[in-house]
Amino acid sequence: MNSTKSETDWERVLAFKEGDAIPYEPEDGPYDPNDAEAARAWLAQADLIRKGKVVRRGKRGPQKAPTKTLVSLRLSPEVIDHFKATGPGWQTRIDGALLESIRKRA
Repeated sequence: MNSTKSETDWERVLAFKEGDAIPYEPEDGPYDPNDAEAARAWLAQADLIRKGKVVRRGKRGPQKAPTKTLVSLRLSPEVIDHFKATGPGWQTRIDGALLESIRKRA
């Protein structure tokens, strides 16, 4: 059990009712939490951090190669198991194996 005393003001928390305005002073932060449009705008430009790295939401990095075409393809379980066993990037390795096969026949 955690022996650290809580610093939460539970009387204040329990007194808060749904729909009550959230107390706000301009020095509290960059936007008024009671202004839904301002909150949306602030969150839309906020950075998401995962494992210590900044990840921008909904934005994909620059393409290293031309964009590929999405297809649905049925492959035998042995092929899938073989490539998945090699770790992350298995779909890229399947693409590479197919390209190599094409080049050998050309």
